[in-house]
Amino acid sequence: MLHISPPYSAPLPLPELLAACVRQERVAQRRLYGQFHGFAMGICLRYARDRDQALEAANDGFLKVFRDLYRFDATRHPDDVLGSFRGWLKRIMIHTAIDHYRANERHQHQQELDDATLNQADQGPTPLDTLSYDELLTLVQRLPPAYRAVFNLNVIDGFGHEEIAEQLHISVGTSKSNLFKARAHLRAMLAQVTTSSAIRYVV
Repeated sequence: MLHISPPYSAPLPLPELLAACVRQERVAQRRLYGQFHGFAMGICLRYARDRDQALEAANDGFLKVFRDLYRFDATRHPDDVLGSFRGWLKRIMIHTAIDHYRANERHQHQQELDDATLNQADQGPTPLDTLSYDELLTLVQRLPPAYRAVFNLNVIDGFGHEEIAEQLHISVGTSKSNLFKARAHLRAMLAQVTTSSAIRYVV
């Protein structure tokens, strides 16, 4: 006889919710998806061209989560199951978003900066250092895809250039170059935004 688990009447502690998902209980899977969907989308949006692409990556990521959840050992970090799970989930979402990036952007032409912009010194504090996290991400979304991917992996997610090169199937030199160009792009965009704001203020 087919056993159907009754709906949960109260929120389950995360370890119990994860265990129910490992047993492939649909109600638990829906709850886990709802609980961490915003977190996953926040990651995927940083790598995607638009919200639809981010949603596709996030959903694919959750399929991997449910497929591989038995590998996550909640008992290894009993005092911080949430933090441990978020870190595990984040890695899956980053790798999935990068897979989508490679599939969607590999044939896209990389926008190049003119030599004068590229030769700007990249030393000392810049206006980028004063931006809030949300302001920075807004500008990052406007970067060409190749630059955006490297900037996110290095600056936001803390990957080294060797790891980035492996993830994106590029050379370490290209990773470093794209990060430099990403910063130059961001400085140029920030200068444009600052100038426009100043003009509006004067007018």
